[in-house]
Amino acid sequence: MVAGEAGSGGGRRVRAVAGREVAFDDEGFFESFDDWSEDVFEELARASGLTPVSERHRQVVRFLREYYAYNGRAPLNNELRKGTGMSLLELDDLFPEGIKMGARRLAGLPNPKTCT
Repeated sequence: MVAGEAGSGGGRRVRAVAGREVAFDDEGFFESFDDWSEDVFEELARASGLTPVSERHRQVVRFLREYYAYNGRAPLNNELRKGTGMSLLELDDLFPEGIKMGARRLAGLPNPKTCT
């Protein structure tokens, strides 16, 4: 866990990450897409065991964020594969917790359970 974690009930947690307060749900997904930054990503990646963070990790995270910002939803696995030029196995292996719990969460996308 990152320093400064504080629970506020209802599964919402506010943590100090990279010098700013960031709200997360009970599964560690960002409450607000706009709370994400490169610095926040780097700190969360290190805390999750993703070291070193490579340009390939950044490429995946940037693609996820750009796709979500443009389309209002996360890409389907096939779209993610085509957009990054990586196989699903490569993508899954890049992040210790896989695509959903690793890449999507670190990219600041909302929890898939709350997407409609």
